[in-house]
Amino acid sequence: MGRGDKRSRKGKIFKGSYGNSRLQREKKVVVAAPAKVAKKA
Repeated sequence: MGRGDKRSRKGKIFKGSYGNSRLQREKKVVVAAPAKVAKKA
């Protein structure tokens, strides 16, 4: 269980891959708020 083992965390870091033992955080989708229009009274 070391750098050459793709199933371990250290092996995934070495290989540059991701999976169950090396999860990536999901990117949150940011929705831009609609611009407020100033009303003249």
